[in-house]
Amino acid sequence: MVYITAIKQDKNYKRKVCLSDGTDFVLYKREVETFGLREDMEMTEDIYASLMEQVFIPRARRRAMHLLEHMDRSEAQLRCKLKENGYPQEAIDAAIDYVASYHYIDDERLAKAHIRFYQESRSRVRITQDLMKKGISRDVIERCLEEEYTASQVDMIRFLMEKRHYHPSEATREEKAKMYRFLAQRGFPSGDINRALGECWEDS
Repeated sequence: MVYITAIKQDKNYKRKVCLSDGTDFVLYKREVETFGLREDMEMTEDIYASLMEQVFIPRARRRAMHLLEHMDRSEAQLRCKLKENGYPQEAIDAAIDYVASYHYIDDERLAKAHIRFYQESRSRVRITQDLMKKGISRDVIERCLEEEYTASQVDMIRFLMEKRHYHPSEATREEKAKMYRFLAQRGFPSGDINRALGECWEDS
Protein backbone atom coordinates (compact mmCIF):
# COMPACT_ATOMS: atom_id res chain seq x y z
CA MET A 1 0.00 0.00 0.00
CA VAL A 2 1.08 3.56 -0.71
CA TYR A 3 0.63 6.27 1.91
CA ILE A 4 0.89 10.04 1.94
CA THR A 5 3.99 10.74 4.01
CA ALA A 6 3.85 14.55 3.88
CA ILE A 7 1.90 17.49 2.49
CA LYS A 8 4.15 20.55 2.34
CA GLN A 9 3.38 24.14 1.38
CA ASP A 10 5.76 25.47 -1.25
CA LYS A 11 6.83 29.07 -1.92
CA ASN A 12 3.92 29.58 -4.35
CA TYR A 13 1.37 28.49 -1.74
CA LYS A 14 0.76 25.20 -3.50
CA ARG A 15 0.94 21.85 -1.75
CA LYS A 16 3.63 19.26 -2.47
CA VAL A 17 2.24 15.80 -1.77
CA CYS A 18 4.86 13.15 -1.00
CA LEU A 19 4.04 9.44 -1.24
CA SER A 20 5.75 6.50 0.43
CA ASP A 21 6.78 5.03 -2.94
CA GLY A 22 8.89 8.11 -3.71
CA THR A 23 6.33 9.83 -5.93
CA ASP A 24 5.84 13.59 -5.45
CA PHE A 25 3.28 15.86 -7.06
CA VAL A 26 1.95 19.38 -6.60
CA LEU A 27 -1.66 20.41 -6.00
CA TYR A 28 -3.48 23.58 -5.07
CA LYS A 29 -4.83 23.82 -1.53
CA ARG A 30 -8.44 23.53 -2.71
CA GLU A 31 -7.59 20.33 -4.62
CA VAL A 32 -6.04 18.79 -1.53
CA GLU A 33 -9.24 19.63 0.31
CA THR A 34 -11.53 18.44 -2.50
CA PHE A 35 -9.91 15.01 -2.60
CA GLY A 36 -9.69 14.85 1.21
CA LEU A 37 -5.95 14.25 1.21
CA ARG A 38 -4.08 14.22 4.52
CA GLU A 39 -0.83 12.90 5.87
CA ASP A 40 -0.66 9.18 6.75
CA MET A 41 -3.75 8.32 4.69
CA GLU A 42 -3.59 5.60 2.02
CA MET A 43 -3.30 6.79 -1.57
CA THR A 44 -5.60 4.25 -3.17
CA GLU A 45 -5.55 3.44 -6.87
CA ASP A 46 -9.01 4.99 -7.25
CA ILE A 47 -7.95 8.30 -5.68
CA TYR A 48 -4.77 8.44 -7.75
CA ALA A 49 -6.66 7.61 -10.95
CA SER A 50 -9.17 10.40 -10.20
CA LEU A 51 -6.33 12.87 -9.60
CA MET A 52 -4.73 11.81 -12.85
CA GLU A 53 -7.92 12.14 -14.90
CA GLN A 54 -9.33 15.28 -13.30
CA VAL A 55 -6.18 17.25 -12.41
CA PHE A 56 -2.82 16.11 -13.72
CA ILE A 57 -3.58 15.20 -17.33
CA PRO A 58 -5.74 18.28 -18.13
CA ARG A 59 -3.21 20.56 -16.44
CA ALA A 60 -0.22 18.93 -18.17
CA ARG A 61 -1.92 19.33 -21.55
CA ARG A 62 -2.56 23.02 -20.90
CA ARG A 63 1.01 23.52 -19.70
CA ALA A 64 2.41 21.79 -22.79
CA MET A 65 0.30 23.98 -25.08
CA HIS A 66 1.43 27.09 -23.21
CA LEU A 67 5.10 26.10 -23.52
CA LEU A 68 4.74 25.52 -27.26
CA GLU A 69 3.07 28.90 -27.76
CA HIS A 70 6.32 30.65 -26.83
CA MET A 71 8.76 28.50 -28.80
CA ASP A 72 9.00 25.32 -30.82
CA ARG A 73 10.42 22.47 -28.75
CA SER A 74 11.49 18.90 -29.35
CA GLU A 75 9.68 16.05 -27.59
CA ALA A 76 12.64 15.58 -25.25
CA GLN A 77 12.70 19.28 -24.32
CA LEU A 78 8.97 19.31 -23.64
CA ARG A 79 9.17 16.17 -21.51
CA CYS A 80 12.01 17.69 -19.50
CA LYS A 81 10.10 20.92 -18.95
CA LEU A 82 6.94 19.12 -17.77
CA LYS A 83 9.00 16.96 -15.42
CA GLU A 84 10.58 20.12 -13.97
CA ASN A 85 7.07 21.44 -13.38
CA GLY A 86 6.31 18.41 -11.20
CA TYR A 87 3.91 16.43 -13.38
CA PRO A 88 3.71 12.63 -12.91
CA GLN A 89 5.03 10.49 -15.77
CA GLU A 90 1.56 9.32 -16.81
CA ALA A 91 0.41 12.92 -17.19
CA ILE A 92 3.53 13.81 -19.18
CA ASP A 93 2.96 10.89 -21.55
CA ALA A 94 -0.67 11.90 -22.02
CA ALA A 95 0.28 15.53 -22.69
CA ILE A 96 2.91 14.51 -25.25
CA ASP A 97 0.42 12.25 -27.03
CA TYR A 98 -2.10 15.09 -27.05
CA VAL A 99 0.13 17.76 -28.62
CA ALA A 100 1.67 15.23 -31.01
CA SER A 101 -1.79 14.27 -32.27
CA TYR A 102 -2.20 17.87 -33.46
CA HIS A 103 1.38 17.97 -34.84
CA TYR A 104 2.33 20.70 -32.36
CA ILE A 105 5.58 18.81 -31.75
CA ASP A 106 7.47 17.29 -34.64
CA ASP A 107 11.20 16.63 -34.20
CA GLU A 108 11.76 16.30 -37.93
CA ARG A 109 10.06 19.60 -38.70
CA LEU A 110 12.05 21.30 -35.93
CA ALA A 111 15.34 19.86 -37.20
CA LYS A 112 14.67 20.94 -40.78
CA ALA A 113 13.75 24.47 -39.74
CA HIS A 114 16.93 24.73 -37.64
CA ILE A 115 19.08 23.48 -40.52
CA ARG A 116 17.55 25.89 -43.04
CA PHE A 117 18.04 28.83 -40.67
CA TYR A 118 21.65 28.10 -39.65
CA GLN A 119 23.20 26.34 -42.62
CA GLU A 120 24.72 29.56 -43.97
CA SER A 121 26.58 30.24 -40.74
CA ARG A 122 27.21 26.87 -39.03
CA SER A 123 28.93 23.65 -40.01
CA ARG A 124 27.18 20.30 -40.25
CA VAL A 125 28.97 19.21 -37.08
CA ARG A 126 27.85 22.30 -35.15
CA ILE A 127 24.25 21.91 -36.33
CA THR A 128 24.30 18.24 -35.36
CA GLN A 129 25.54 19.18 -31.87
CA ASP A 130 22.84 21.86 -31.54
CA LEU A 131 20.05 19.46 -32.46
CA MET A 132 21.33 16.66 -30.24
CA LYS A 133 21.27 19.10 -27.31
CA LYS A 134 17.58 19.57 -28.08
CA GLY A 135 17.13 15.81 -27.62
CA ILE A 136 16.59 14.98 -31.29
CA SER A 137 17.88 11.56 -32.33
CA ARG A 138 20.95 11.27 -34.55
CA ASP A 139 18.98 9.27 -37.14
CA VAL A 140 16.47 12.12 -37.55
CA ILE A 141 19.26 14.71 -37.67
CA GLU A 142 21.25 12.86 -40.32
CA ARG A 143 18.16 12.31 -42.47
CA CYS A 144 17.21 15.98 -42.25
CA LEU A 145 20.76 17.11 -43.03
CA GLU A 146 20.77 15.01 -46.19
CA GLU A 147 17.50 16.60 -47.29
CA GLU A 148 18.06 20.21 -46.21
CA TYR A 149 21.77 21.03 -45.89
CA THR A 150 22.85 22.48 -49.23
CA ALA A 151 25.47 25.04 -48.19
CA SER A 152 29.10 24.71 -49.28
CA GLN A 153 31.21 24.50 -46.15
CA VAL A 154 34.22 25.96 -48.00
CA ASP A 155 32.12 28.93 -49.13
CA MET A 156 30.85 29.32 -45.57
CA ILE A 157 34.40 29.36 -44.24
CA ARG A 158 35.34 32.03 -46.78
CA PHE A 159 32.33 34.08 -45.70
CA LEU A 160 33.35 33.85 -42.03
CA MET A 161 36.93 34.79 -42.93
CA GLU A 162 35.71 37.83 -44.82
CA LYS A 163 33.36 38.77 -41.99
CA ARG A 164 36.32 38.76 -39.60
CA HIS A 165 38.38 40.81 -42.08
CA TYR A 166 40.83 37.97 -42.51
CA HIS A 167 42.89 37.96 -45.72
CA PRO A 168 44.99 34.80 -46.21
CA SER A 169 47.56 36.52 -48.43
CA GLU A 170 48.25 39.16 -45.77
CA ALA A 171 47.96 37.07 -42.61
CA THR A 172 50.89 36.05 -40.47
CA ARG A 173 51.37 32.45 -39.47
CA GLU A 174 50.08 33.29 -35.99
CA GLU A 175 46.92 34.87 -37.48
CA LYS A 176 46.41 31.83 -39.71
CA ALA A 177 46.73 29.49 -36.73
CA LYS A 178 44.21 31.61 -34.81
CA MET A 179 41.77 31.51 -37.73
CA TYR A 180 42.25 27.75 -38.06
CA ARG A 181 41.37 27.27 -34.37
CA PHE A 182 38.35 29.56 -34.72
CA LEU A 183 36.98 27.52 -37.62
CA ALA A 184 37.83 24.15 -36.08
CA GLN A 185 35.98 25.07 -32.89
CA ARG A 186 32.89 25.63 -35.01
CA GLY A 187 33.01 22.11 -36.35
CA PHE A 188 34.44 22.64 -39.82
CA PRO A 189 36.53 19.70 -41.15
CA SER A 190 40.28 20.30 -41.40
CA GLY A 191 40.25 19.56 -45.12
CA ASP A 192 37.71 22.28 -45.83
CA ILE A 193 39.54 24.74 -43.58
CA ASN A 194 42.84 24.13 -45.35
CA ARG A 195 41.22 24.49 -48.78
CA ALA A 196 39.71 27.83 -47.75
CA LEU A 197 42.93 29.09 -46.19
CA GLY A 198 44.72 28.15 -49.40
CA GLU A 199 48.33 27.71 -50.23
CA CYS A 200 49.31 30.74 -48.13
CA TRP A 201 49.09 28.46 -45.09
CA GLU A 202 51.95 26.38 -46.44
CA ASP A 203 54.01 29.24 -47.86
CA SER A 204 54.12 31.53 -44.83
